Amino acid sequence: MTENTHTSAGVRARAEVDLAALRGNVRALRSRVGPGVALMGVVKSDGYGHGMVPTARAALDAGATWLGTATPHEALALRAAGIESRVMCWLWTPGDPWREGIEADLDMSVSAMWALREVTAAARAAGRPARIQLKADTGLGRNGCQPADWPELVAAALDAQSAGLVRVTGLWSHFACADEPGHPSIAAQLDAFHEMVAYAEKEGVEPEVRHIANSAATLTLPEASFDLVRAGIAMYGISPSPELGTSRDFGLRPAMTLSASVALVKRVPEGHGVSYGHRYVTSRETTLGLVPLGYADGIPRHASGRGPVLVGGVRRRVAGRVAMDQFVVDLGGDTPEPGATAILFGPGDRGEPTAEDWAEAADTIAYEIVTRIGSRVPRVYVNERPE
Repeated sequence: MTENTHTSAGVRARAEVDLAALRGNVRALRSRVGPGVALMGVVKSDGYGHGMVPTARAALDAGATWLGTATPHEALALRAAGIESRVMCWLWTPGDPWREGIEADLDMSVSAMWALREVTAAARAAGRPARIQLKADTGLGRNGCQPADWPELVAAALDAQSAGLVRVTGLWSHFACADEPGHPSIAAQLDAFHEMVAYAEKEGVEPEVRHIANSAATLTLPEASFDLVRAGIAMYGISPSPELGTSRDFGLRPAMTLSASVALVKRVPEGHGVSYGHRYVTSRETTLGLVPLGYADGIPRHASGRGPVLVGGVRRRVAGRVAMDQFVVDLGGDTPEPGATAILFGPGDRGEPTAEDWAEAADTIAYEIVTRIGSRVPRVYVNERPE
């Protein structure tokens, strides 16, 4: 594929999402786990910025059998869109829509006694049992039940199950450092998970699925697969960590290409200040190109002066500060026509930067780069039909 000379008429900017790439990524991830291991496509945060419903459908088309969201509202939106696969959501707060989750046949994570009390009350009101998964804190220190509190939670969940109020469908946890090869916490968490699962099963829990593997563990820790792996960022074609390898190393292809239409090209003299604070001053007579994307669209201000952009087949860098709605690149005397395409990131095979390049420029991770692209930037889907 060659670089577009111009974006579509009237399009300020676009985030093109290649659903064929996403389906290929799901297939590549499935090939890394055993035939009896299911794959959950994680579509939280609007599909990591790619669009929740289209990416969910593409993941299911490619063989994912579960979908995962953070909030119940995300999960309920999947149901409202007509998606009928197993859907798990894990970030609940007091007063959340437990009853709606039960009626939508969601799998709901329970990490503490307060949550079990709320979900059992909702089950009574709904007149049907809730599907719950007990989360173990094996060392991440965020959500999840501490080992010391695990016996109480397991016992209470089994009592609720005996009363017909819940069905314990899963036992799960989450790694802290799976993206850091050899980190001692990885083995420690695996040991803790084995122990907590063994305890729950000894007490009478018969889970449908046990799972701890995120994208990084799916790619590098086959011993962590259990019954289900959760593919998040890797499903979108981005490596969980440069330390583990590049997207290409894992047979993944980034699904999103972010581009904009150059709004203005003008010649300026040597010594001309550019953008707020004049942190960039031209060293010679040159041309400047205005790109109509800014931090309101999710372009990180931290990448001011460093963010890479492909214009006219040449990599440029943001000149000066990223503003709310726009930034400038020094074109070095080149004079592309207004409307020419500026590619901020994509798969990288056309010479364009990648999301990882932007992450490096902004001292962050590629997850944040794709997830933060705002609603002013329309998502445009290509290759929507499965091959």
